[in-house]
Amino acid sequence: MSHGFETEPGIAPGMVEPRNPALAALVRSMTWLNLQVLRLSMLALVLTSVVLTYSVVTRYFLKIATDWQDEASVFMLVGAMFMCTAYVQSQRGHVGIEALATILPAGVNRVRVLLVDIVSTLFCSFFAWKSWTLFYEAWSEGQTTSSSFAPPLWIPYAMMAVGMTLLAIQLLLQSATRVTGGEVRGDLK
Repeated sequence: MSHGFETEPGIAPGMVEPRNPALAALVRSMTWLNLQVLRLSMLALVLTSVVLTYSVVTRYFLKIATDWQDEASVFMLVGAMFMCTAYVQSQRGHVGIEALATILPAGVNRVRVLLVDIVSTLFCSFFAWKSWTLFYEAWSEGQTTSSSFAPPLWIPYAMMAVGMTLLAIQLLLQSATRVTGGEVRGDLK
């Protein structure tokens, strides 16, 4: 897991450096994209805090009704969370079972990591596909929330679908790099 907040591109400890030049180019492109999405998500979190603060001030001190702030904040939080999953995975920052990694021999641990990455890729691909179907239904049927503000539901569904697609691609690249025999940097997690 990453120790500290780093937004510089590169290979994190435990990550695999691709030997295949085409795969290395894809990994670099994904790293760049992940960093751009991370920056946008950080901006969304700051904007969310401003919107929620504005909501509190206008509701409690100025006695003005608010109807858009809560949903806008939820939409931004959903987007920030789902969109950053690929970046977190690229840093191996997701919750893992470290105890298992420490007791297994290195060879078995490499197979375990590859197997977990492949199963995770399949699960996230299925989740992305279902998210895209939710997005399509919300878009084509014009679904909105039930509030008086009534923003379209395709917005959070699109962010969820894009985020899960990026995560599936990140996992696929990590699995492909391991299968093609990349070089491990740092501790294998």
